[in-house]
Amino acid sequence: MSRLQVVSGKGGTGKTTVAAALALALATEGKRTLLVEVEGRQGIAQLFETDALPYEERKIAVAPGGGEVYALAIDPELALLDYLQMFYKLGGAGRALKKLGAIDFATTVAPGLRDVLLTGKACEAVRRKDKAGRFTYDYVVMDAPPTGRITRFLNVNDEVAGLAKIGPIHNQAQAVMRVLKSPETAVHLVTLLEEMPVQETADGIAELRAARLPVGRVIVNMVRPRVLDAADLELVRTVPRSSVAQALSAAGLGGARRGGHAERLVDPLLEQAAEYTERYALEQEQRAVLGELELPLHELPLLAEGMDLAGLYELATELRKQGLS
Repeated sequence: MSRLQVVSGKGGTGKTTVAAALALALATEGKRTLLVEVEGRQGIAQLFETDALPYEERKIAVAPGGGEVYALAIDPELALLDYLQMFYKLGGAGRALKKLGAIDFATTVAPGLRDVLLTGKACEAVRRKDKAGRFTYDYVVMDAPPTGRITRFLNVNDEVAGLAKIGPIHNQAQAVMRVLKSPETAVHLVTLLEEMPVQETADGIAELRAARLPVGRVIVNMVRPRVLDAADLELVRTVPRSSVAQALSAAGLGGARRGGHAERLVDPLLEQAAEYTERYALEQEQRAVLGELELPLHELPLLAEGMDLAGLYELATELRKQGLS
């Protein structure tokens, strides 16, 4: 598995949930993962039912087998201060810059600088080692921006390296791109079995490949349980209404002694079955589209009880069963 796992997806597909579940799955059996948030929404804190994350790496969960999940919400302003301190040793001058609003000015004048800082901080965590020469984290999982801007977000350092031909900024940008365009990185896309998310996923994969960024896997989230098999679906299309009414009466539904009541249940029941059949056909079409992308495909269930911390661990277990760890 690549050490930097980037998770993107169309808004509403549950990419933050998948990123969190992946971090838990990777931390199983004594591993240590860092879950990084770059959009400032504090979605990770909500999922793990903890306080808002500060700009520091904080342990937020323990995985089965004693592994640990740390989390970091990257603040672009504080990341810039880190950057200035690292390369220019500004010390107290950096704090003065913050008070003067110079950081807001810098990110406004150079909009790409924000993404440089965010990706740079994540890649620094990937490369970081302890005094014994071991990696601080076995894996870094990034809850990245949506599919529509993931390629530009990850590729911004290439642009910066081209603009700044020499010096620390050039060197930093090149170091980040060496991580992002190497086997150390995998970019996963989260989708639903619906036409728009699937199309955006296909477009996103094409853009990532064109930019020579390493595409990982497609993760289909919130998959509804299958309640009818092929024979059942065929029966829905052909069964006479009278047979359904008789079956309902025989089962004691609708009141067998008042036969008209069973008749009232037939149309709603057949309508629901028809809706399921139509949705199933559409989902199969989208599975076929995803299959043409020639990438590993994984599916996560729609949790009937909704998403909570227990559900997150359930999804992590499912990811491990499917080999995503």
